[in-house]
Amino acid sequence: MTTGIEEIDQEMLTTIKRHAGLGMAVGILTVIVGFLALVAPLVAGLSIAIAVGVLLLVAGVSRLFLAFRMGSFGHGLLVFVIGLLSIVAGGYMLARPGMALATLTLFLAAYFLVEGVFEIIWAFRLRPIKGWGWTLFSGVVALALGIMIWRQFPVSGVWAVGTLVGISMIFGGASLASVCGAARSAAKEAQAA
Repeated sequence: MTTGIEEIDQEMLTTIKRHAGLGMAVGILTVIVGFLALVAPLVAGLSIAIAVGVLLLVAGVSRLFLAFRMGSFGHGLLVFVIGLLSIVAGGYMLARPGMALATLTLFLAAYFLVEGVFEIIWAFRLRPIKGWGWTLFSGVVALALGIMIWRQFPVSGVWAVGTLVGISMIFGGASLASVCGAARSAAKEAQAA
């Protein structure tokens, strides 16, 4: 019985095999953190809003540094303005994480609405191809999720971002642990042979 892992690039396979134990541990930890996000979606959502605020601040300060190195009132003026905008947005997100979470929730609802519509259109364009129904299903789910988040706003701000990130972490962690587990099994089979 083949695991299918033998067909991938040998260099990548060697790297995965060498670090399979660590990869499985990271995958399992990611699944656990994903479940914690599902249990406390508001805390997870606020944490994400704060993290985005910090990232915007770092990006803004970096751009200001670049603007001053370029000459802030010459070629670097646009970089300076973008840096200031990033600092203001990041500072606002850190000062008001609840409002930042609400904004992220509305953005997420709009994203799912648009994604759902485009996936449904794409599914009907793929219609003669086998498997087009999965694309249609994905589009309908995205559209329904967008409508649900939008209609339940502002209550959806409490659960949407944290829940969706938690679900993503669970599937991503399970996928990583699965691939690393298959690599470890393949390595053991190769050594036994």
